[in-house]
Amino acid sequence: MQNERLRAAMAAGGWTYAALARAVEVDPKSVERWVNLGRTPRRASALEAAEALGEDVHALWPALRQARAARGISPELMALYEQRADIPVSTFVDLMTQARERIEVLVYAAVFLHEAYPRLNDLLRERAADGCTVRIAVGDAESSNVQARGQEERFGHGIESRCRLALMHYRPLVGVPGIELRTHGTTLYNSLYRADDQLLVNAHVWGANAYGAPVWHLRRNGEGGMFDTYGQSFDAVWATAEPVQQEE
Repeated sequence: MQNERLRAAMAAGGWTYAALARAVEVDPKSVERWVNLGRTPRRASALEAAEALGEDVHALWPALRQARAARGISPELMALYEQRADIPVSTFVDLMTQARERIEVLVYAAVFLHEAYPRLNDLLRERAADGCTVRIAVGDAESSNVQARGQEERFGHGIESRCRLALMHYRPLVGVPGIELRTHGTTLYNSLYRADDQLLVNAHVWGANAYGAPVWHLRRNGEGGMFDTYGQSFDAVWATAEPVQQEE
């Protein structure tokens, strides 16, 4: 099959087989085969030819586009839990205790943290005092998405009351330097618990409570991985969330 894109590019620039062959340092018959037989040159020759023609190499020879190799397991995945209930609260606490730069929490309520570890606010104050930036986003009990989640999880109005309870737990932190508390009304696809370059992702499953859904533990491994995807998601939700003001 002929390479019509290559033929058109050569014609537009006035390139002959011999001229392009000289530019790429190959035999003119090789160039002729690229055009008339649709042969794909070696990558180095293809790159030189594309540069000479002022074309994108993958547009001329799509076969040179390399697919990313499939991986059975992401290098960022440290552990996978079948459900959040399998994880001791000490795992969450230890992550936050070790944080030196940032702690980020994105949930609807997650009151299990305060219930199982009453010193959580003290821990967050200590981390902030040591220079750690703390950002916490809890669900807005009045939002339609929170109310819909209650119906989906067969929790009814319970999820709304738990959002209010979570806000009550965290509210004493409002005004503490280095700590910011916001409420959000987004659809929560995952609850996120980040401490520096480690992240616990609690997936949400339609019709199931968060404690019965899977959790994966990630450690950041360079740019553009799963970790950064969730980090960008947190930032996007944070940008829509409303700051909680101090009570007068």
